[in-house]
Amino acid sequence: MLRRFAAICILLAGLGPAGALAQSMGAPLDTGLTDSPILVIDFDRVFAQSAFGQRLEDTLESEGSAIAAENRRIEAELIEEERRLTDQRPTMPPAEFRNLADAFDEKVQRLRSEQDAKARALSARQDEARRRFLSLAEPAIEQLMRETGAVMILERRAVFVAADAVDATDRAIALLDHVVGDGGSDVLPDLPEGAVPDAEPADDRIPEAPATAD
Repeated sequence: MLRRFAAICILLAGLGPAGALAQSMGAPLDTGLTDSPILVIDFDRVFAQSAFGQRLEDTLESEGSAIAAENRRIEAELIEEERRLTDQRPTMPPAEFRNLADAFDEKVQRLRSEQDAKARALSARQDEARRRFLSLAEPAIEQLMRETGAVMILERRAVFVAADAVDATDRAIALLDHVVGDGGSDVLPDLPEGAVPDAEPADDRIPEAPATAD
C-alpha cells in the first residue's frame, strides 16, 4: 500500500511541471511549509485523521464488531446444544446418538465456513477501503502540489530522514477534508459477488462435535 501511495505521488509529479505551473500562477500559497520542491506525507495519519478515513474506519469497525458479536452468539448456542446432546447420550442407543452427533458436526462445520467467509469479506473490504481512499485523495494531493510548488511528494516512512518543515501531512488532511469531506452517502460500496478472496480459516472457538464411541 505504501508503494502504491508513493507511486501515485511520483505519478502526479510527472503529470506536469508543478513548480513551473505554480510560478506561472504566481507565488505558491502560504501553507506554513518551507519552500521545498519535495514534501513528505504520513499516509497512515492522513487516513486515520481525515474525515473520510475516520468514516471508513468507523464503518469497518462496526462491521467487524457485528461479526464478532455473531460469532459469540453462535458459540454460546453451539456449546449449549453440545451440552444437551452430551447429557442425552447415556439414555440413547449408540446408533441414534451417532446420527445426532454427525448432524451436529455438519452444522458446526457449516457455521464455521460461513463465519470464515464473512471474515474474509471484511478483510477484502478493508483493502478496498484503502484503494478507494487513495483514489479520492489524488485531487487533494494535486492541489497540495499546486499550492506549494512542489514537484514531488513522498510517503514519509519511505524517507530515511526529513525535516518537519517539509512534512505536509496536516495540510493534506485539511485539503482532503475540504475536497472529499466524509465521502458522502456511498462511503464503501459492497464488494461484487465472488470478490471474497481465498484465505486460511479464521481462528475461532466454535466447538467440535461430541465424540462418539462404538
